[in-house]
Amino acid sequence: MKTAQMMLDDANAAVPRISVEDAKKLVGKADVLFLDVREPSEVAASGKVPGAVAIPRGLVEFRACPASQAHDKNFDKAKTVVAYCASGGRSAMVGKTLKDMGYTKVMNLGGFKGWLDGGGPVEKG
Repeated sequence: MKTAQMMLDDANAAVPRISVEDAKKLVGKADVLFLDVREPSEVAASGKVPGAVAIPRGLVEFRACPASQAHDKNFDKAKTVVAYCASGGRSAMVGKTLKDMGYTKVMNLGGFKGWLDGGGPVEKG
């Protein structure tokens, strides 16, 4: 049996981190998908990375799967996916799940606060 911490450790081992500085260089690139996996209320309160697709963690598998009726066309296995959440835990778990689903270029930006503290741009609304 695995604990939540063991699952998080596995996810962190599987999904590389990307620094705010490196991530800022990827904003607006057509071959990069910024994925905000926080809840809608969190995104509404603080904004998001410009152009990021906001999908709560619990729906990512359905949006990322091309065979799903709920598939989101922003997901493309050729793109680099940069996931983030509030503190980095949910985005690590999502990153691992996406890798399990065949996405090969997945990175964890960590927490949105780190993005803000690092001077990352923010899109409101």
